[in-house]
Amino acid sequence: MTAHIVGRRISTVAVYSDRAVRRHVGGAGDFQAVVAGHRVSAVRRRGKYLWWALDDGDAILAHLGMSGQFRIPGRMPGAGAERHPHLRIRFSFDDSGPDVDFLDQRTFGGMAFAAGGADLPEPIAHIAPDPLEAAFSMPAAIATIRRKHTEIKRALLDQTVVSGIGNIYADEALWRAKVHYARPTASMTRPVVTAVLDAATEVMTRALDAGGTSFDSLYVNVNGESGYFDRSLNAYGQVDRPCPRCGTPIRRDAFMNRSSCFCPHCQRRPRRPRR
Repeated sequence: MTAHIVGRRISTVAVYSDRAVRRHVGGAGDFQAVVAGHRVSAVRRRGKYLWWALDDGDAILAHLGMSGQFRIPGRMPGAGAERHPHLRIRFSFDDSGPDVDFLDQRTFGGMAFAAGGADLPEPIAHIAPDPLEAAFSMPAAIATIRRKHTEIKRALLDQTVVSGIGNIYADEALWRAKVHYARPTASMTRPVVTAVLDAATEVMTRALDAGGTSFDSLYVNVNGESGYFDRSLNAYGQVDRPCPRCGTPIRRDAFMNRSSCFCPHCQRRPRRPRR
């Protein structure tokens, strides 16, 4: 993404779905008007949010939701370029380079203009840094998790504690650390929480190197290429397959309207406290 937009000046913006800019108070027309003319100086991210820092200190904030992504269209540049069926917003620039499209099949994502948000947009100031950010503090995250009275997976998915992990990588991190998803955080020692966060960092780094996790043609990068980390998954999506570590079939439990995949041998369920 950085290579495709940093240093370029936006000439026009075409919004094809009002829902894609529902987070922008002024609506589609205002979004198109206020964004045009700005030069992109940097691309930054936090959790599922990504923003384009603009040359005057403002930002264009994007929430990717479940299926939001930026893509380079098949032809370049201009309004005649081929339109993807899930195209929601198209950015054109004042040079001879390609347009940049925001696609979102499920339309849970969206974009908004954030005045003064180049460093950190105000709407996401409450979200904690993710393990791959320079701003991430391991000691602070460990302390926050141990203070909470919840289960470890709930803590990992709490964006105010640590962002960016998500359901897939939480399962993978807990499998690597040999920790059951329902283990109470208040009973976890500092070394155990450290092991879980270290595992999450390793999983996210490896996934990034592999281009992410693509289960179908919807999940691709800016050039339309699939990620291959799904081939390295040890727990998530591996129900009834042998655990790579001990051979016990992987199990799946319902969890927060989703699921948790784990090894019942390597990740022992915590005992219920005596009354």
